[in-house]
Amino acid sequence: MSRLSRVRRVGILLFATLALPRGAAAGPPEAPRYPDHTRLLVVRDEAGREQPVRSPGEWQVRRAHILAHLQEVMGPLPGGERRVPLDVKTHGSFDEPRYVRWRVSFASEPGDRVPAWLLVPKGETAGGKRPAMLCLHQTVSIGKDEPAGLGGKPNLHYAKELAERGYVALAPDYPTFGDYKVDPYALGYASASMKGIWNNLRAVDALAERPDVDLDHVGVIGHSLGGHNAIFTALFDGRLKAVVSSCGFNSFADYYKGNIAGWSHKGYMPRLKEICQLDLAKVPFDFPELIGALAPRGFFTNSPLHDANFEVAGVRTCIASAEPVYRLLGTTDRLKAIYPDAEHDFPPDARQQAYEFLDSLLKPR
Repeated sequence: MSRLSRVRRVGILLFATLALPRGAAAGPPEAPRYPDHTRLLVVRDEAGREQPVRSPGEWQVRRAHILAHLQEVMGPLPGGERRVPLDVKTHGSFDEPRYVRWRVSFASEPGDRVPAWLLVPKGETAGGKRPAMLCLHQTVSIGKDEPAGLGGKPNLHYAKELAERGYVALAPDYPTFGDYKVDPYALGYASASMKGIWNNLRAVDALAERPDVDLDHVGVIGHSLGGHNAIFTALFDGRLKAVVSSCGFNSFADYYKGNIAGWSHKGYMPRLKEICQLDLAKVPFDFPELIGALAPRGFFTNSPLHDANFEVAGVRTCIASAEPVYRLLGTTDRLKAIYPDAEHDFPPDARQQAYEFLDSLLKPR
């Protein structure tokens, strides 16, 4: 058996373990290290020997390694041991001109319920089904209320605006925000990021149970905290066919000149400090790999030129690194980045472009 064949076989096993949200939580197998996180079309075997990636199958090996390294820092993706019946409950409804807004909650795992807003458009649709969007909020105390249009910045009312465009929109709270007072670490998680991912996978489960949702046309959108959580969630849930990340990322080297302490507090991934000592050379993944690992699905980023959180040069690095993967998979038209003359915001024209991108992928023609 050739070296590349051995690597491919190990990678396929990794992919099968990591890519399916219903898998057991045995933890990711070890994957070879990659010193350069911007060179995506190479794959290594367990001895570190490197080969070029020339086919979609070989790319899946590298993709599996990326997800394994992400879980080294976030902790393993949960599996069947945390999957309980959703038991979706409604706690009141509010009639809006173009949609009905429902206050809901769902069980994400034993002993834990996630509060959310569910926005359901009014009127009939062809075939009785609609596209749907998971809408993730930024770092804001009111959590899910902001994307639902109930306060905060009008430029971040994207759940409301998408519902007005005909999408079923579900906006959950991230741990410790809004009405959701939970300690991910008391529940056994290694990071709040992985708890957020798991909750979001269950939120997609909740959308999938609805008879008015077309599960083949579901996406995710978020700004800032929600922008990177949109990426993290989609990496582990192939049901999400399109991803919009506003002001959500750049390469670690360009994040405050390589000072990644902001990613290591309890709201994110403490292992970046506990295990990696905030040393970029010890961090086993970076955002160029994460963006590439979303291919061939649609990815749109709004990355303003004056974003003080995510310096735009690092975004350009991520997009340039991911583009060869999209080209390999024949989907370069599904990778789009815009760089408006703005600060850490999601301006009206940028949102309009994002919505048109989503329509092109999620609204059946």
